Amino acid sequence: MSSPTPIQSFIGGIGLSLPVHALLLLNGDVFGISGFVHRTVLGRKEPAFAVLGLILGGAYIGLIEGHGPSPFQHSFGRVALSGLLVGLGSKLSNGCTSGHMICGLSRFSLRSLVATLTFFATGVITSQLLPSELPSADIMDWSLGPNGRVLLATQVVVSALLGSLVTTSRLSANDASALQKPHPISRLLVYLATGFEFALALRFSNLSESNRVLSFLSLPFSSSFDPSLAFLAAGALPTSIILYQFFRGSERPLLGGRWSIPKGGLIDMKLIWGAAVFGAGWGLAGICPGPGLVNLGRAITGGSGVLSVAIWLSGVIIGGLFA
Repeated sequence: MSSPTPIQSFIGGIGLSLPVHALLLLNGDVFGISGFVHRTVLGRKEPAFAVLGLILGGAYIGLIEGHGPSPFQHSFGRVALSGLLVGLGSKLSNGCTSGHMICGLSRFSLRSLVATLTFFATGVITSQLLPSELPSADIMDWSLGPNGRVLLATQVVVSALLGSLVTTSRLSANDASALQKPHPISRLLVYLATGFEFALALRFSNLSESNRVLSFLSLPFSSSFDPSLAFLAAGALPTSIILYQFFRGSERPLLGGRWSIPKGGLIDMKLIWGAAVFGAGWGLAGICPGPGLVNLGRAITGGSGVLSVAIWLSGVIIGGLFA
């Protein structure tokens, strides 16, 4: 039996929006995790620090919990195919659940709305056509979880540090030229810290577990249906929308560099096809790039599950290179 976790997922969703907004204000970048992975493979330093932050966050969680992530309930072949499709689809559609669903929808991007609807649709279809063995849903768990207070406290500390950096950067930037001067070391540390904080919020939400995602995609008529993902969205989307629409500032990164937040964008078959492929991979194993990186860190320090997560992530990398 598996209990839905509405409080943890809702608060975790709110927590996800905080590092997303910090990265936007300080570095002027979208918190798109598939993009981080694909750009890291090409040798880009800044996204590599975000990837490292997510893995280190997972490693910290593994130390707290004393075990690795829940194992995949699938063959290595299905796990590898899932990763391949997620990598290919996210590269073609230029985004995944973090980039399109959280960041894109907060900007009211029609392109991201189309992508999100598409990958949810193909995720559901795939999970119905190729179902997984899932536990039946139990009564809802309204607690913060066994390690919830530690994860929340750690995120508060990291978020406070990033908030202090936002404040001091605003105070020190007295003119436009100061705002445009890059601060490369600070920018790298922000990618690292926001990745670490995102990992904490994701784990607190419990949506780092593939079975919870697959149980959501099984739809309410299934005995295994788990609405936790909906509670995450209920926390993440309103918070992200409010932060972006009313608190994004002057649209100049406080730590210098280019404002890389897209405006509009073409809705074409490449987007739709890519989102559909991504959704199919998501529906095969219930995991996308953020949970994959966090679970790698959890597996390393928790002592179990490294091989299956590494196979999945290898598929993501290969799929991205084929796109």
